[in-house]
Amino acid sequence: MAKLELTDALTRAQTYPHAVLAYVGPDGYPVNVAVDFTTSSDGLVEVGPLGHDYRPTADQEVELTFSHIRPQPGVGYDERRYINLWGRATPVGAGLRIAVRTAAGWDEADTPFFEYAERGVPEGRTYLDDVGARPRLSPWWTFFLATRLPFLTATLIPVGLGGVIAGRDNSFHALWFVLALLAAVAVHLGLNMANDLFDDASGADAANLTPTPFSGGSRVLQYGLVHRRSMVLGCASFYAAAIAIGLYLAAERGWALLAIGAVGVGLSFAYSAPPLRLVHRGLGEPVTALGFGPVMTVGTYFACTGRWSWQPFLASLPVALLIALVLYVNQVPDRAGDAAVGKCTLIVRWTPAHVRMGYAVTAGAAFVCIAAEVGAGVMPAWTLLALGTAPLVWRVWRGLRDHYGDTYALIPTMQTNIALHLITGLLLIVGYTISIFA
Repeated sequence: MAKLELTDALTRAQTYPHAVLAYVGPDGYPVNVAVDFTTSSDGLVEVGPLGHDYRPTADQEVELTFSHIRPQPGVGYDERRYINLWGRATPVGAGLRIAVRTAAGWDEADTPFFEYAERGVPEGRTYLDDVGARPRLSPWWTFFLATRLPFLTATLIPVGLGGVIAGRDNSFHALWFVLALLAAVAVHLGLNMANDLFDDASGADAANLTPTPFSGGSRVLQYGLVHRRSMVLGCASFYAAAIAIGLYLAAERGWALLAIGAVGVGLSFAYSAPPLRLVHRGLGEPVTALGFGPVMTVGTYFACTGRWSWQPFLASLPVALLIALVLYVNQVPDRAGDAAVGKCTLIVRWTPAHVRMGYAVTAGAAFVCIAAEVGAGVMPAWTLLALGTAPLVWRVWRGLRDHYGDTYALIPTMQTNIALHLITGLLLIVGYTISIFA
């Protein structure tokens, strides 16, 4: 709840039809009663008339609340706003004169509800620390949030693509594919936790007051749901598992695979870890494209076949560009918090017009890649199915145009952009699969 200047608070209060007077009754229980009121510029509010049973004692501390809310059937509420005034009460005839000392309030039009709640997190954490408590979720939900499990689609697509290309080359092996998938998943989950740890250390997540389901990190550290040491242990465990699986695959399928795995692990850690902190230097998108494109697709293909091929590398390029755009668009709500701590992503560096242009050019390049590779005989004709998602590019671009400065209105756009990567990748996999049996 934001503090308000008395003059501003009193001016706003005049727009409400009535107030609610609250005070502690003689029996120790709270008393709340709706009252008529008038305000004056000298910080005085007169309320009443009051019934005999609803009158605080002279000089008692009271509170006045002015509120408005509009029900939206089947949805919830909007237009939420309120003002709180605190002061000492003086009986005057059948009413009270209140000398207002402090004021606070919230208007959803100025501060959206989720941002308002986020601003109260530090105070909430302080309160819980004072009473010796902490918020808790079930182990499953804690794991789900801390690892950002839904984002594993970014891994499943390139790994699946590498596997199906190996299958088209008559070299698919389920065991090696599953191990490659597990290694890639472990690296991804380790990356997610490492990113949260380093963004927490840099202050980027704390400075971000407008997180969404797709941006702003998992928030488990900010909300006190997970201890930092537990995040460090979880991160290290996932990386250790990935490295162990990678070493086994390299020993069994070819030591060249070790180099591919080392690039993947190195990129994932250098993404947000000092001293490189590549995402802070505006290199988050190319790093993401490389790691969740060629590295995973070629690595999976190599694990299955035991050899190198240009086809999985080239086939992964559209997927790489689209996953880079997922990061790109998801950073839009984070731009103020990122800028505050010197995290100079492309979104921080560029104007909204340049961001939209960058999106259109990169998304267009992804679909040009698909058509060109089919035309050149690199990918089978059935992968042209993936061109069917091209209209989603317009929807995302339009969302960036219309809602760039409105974080919560941008959420459907971020969701559509994630769907663009996922569905396009799935259609590429389907196209390759059909070509095997066609």
